[in-house]
Amino acid sequence: MNRSTVTEFILLGLSSDPSIQVILFIIFLVAYVASLAANGLLILAVSFDHHLHNPMYFFLINLSIINIGVPSVIVPKMLVNLMCEENSISYASCSTQIFFYILLGSSEYILLVFMAYDRFIAICKPLRYHMVMSTSTCTRMITITWTVSCALSSVQTFFLCSLTFCGPNVINHFFCVFPSLMLLSCSDTSALDVMTLGGSVIVLLVPLILILFSYCRIIVLVMRIQSGRYKAFSTCISHLIVVAMFYGITLVMFLRSKVSVDENRDKILSVFHIVVTPLSNPLIYSVRNKDVLRAMRQLEKLL
Repeated sequence: MNRSTVTEFILLGLSSDPSIQVILFIIFLVAYVASLAANGLLILAVSFDHHLHNPMYFFLINLSIINIGVPSVIVPKMLVNLMCEENSISYASCSTQIFFYILLGSSEYILLVFMAYDRFIAICKPLRYHMVMSTSTCTRMITITWTVSCALSSVQTFFLCSLTFCGPNVINHFFCVFPSLMLLSCSDTSALDVMTLGGSVIVLLVPLILILFSYCRIIVLVMRIQSGRYKAFSTCISHLIVVAMFYGITLVMFLRSKVSVDENRDKILSVFHIVVTPLSNPLIYSVRNKDVLRAMRQLEKLL
């Protein structure tokens, strides 16, 4: 901060048209509240139903916590900016936003790996499931998830805060985007570029390979059995849909950014990643799951 002449950044947002901003405000407010309600109800339903106190739903609760955290880091500030004429964000707030965004995003990648491993043990080694996926093991997995994510986020945010910003301070986005801040810096970012690429490999490529490996093993085993294939696949379909949607958006954003820069397209993809995905995840897991629907009905009676 002592080396930087920039104390705040200007977020251009999604649109500069006041009438469109009002519409966007209503849409994102409704989507944000719905996301908080859907994920909150899912957490309560699983917590109050002792039949759902098993590893799969333990991971699902943590996924819902992440789905509450991701939009909460971005959307409230975005809603304020949609209703204000000057869309500024302080240097400290921008750094804080990036820290929590990377923390929660990294946690989701790693958590999806452990959820895939849970399904692999449940289908491929059912007799050893409760021994392998014990309470202590699940606790260690969650600890690893948050510890690794916090370490990655802390390192990247530390290096970001060491950069000097002495020129333009306008970000053509609706939140503080790590690559955009690097472009605005007047420091040498070559080392940070390498570190960012390494972090992307750790939290994007490695988890994807592990997830694909787990499901390849599951598919090979299921295809060998004569009966019960649908039941076996039905326990994985919700997780597969979430993985496909989450990684699909992320890979498109990552690969397209290496080919060309289209900030309007990146904004749209970010909306899906930050707003749509956290809202759709609890719906995917509840609509196709009879146990969750039963728990929801029981929770409704209690409320």
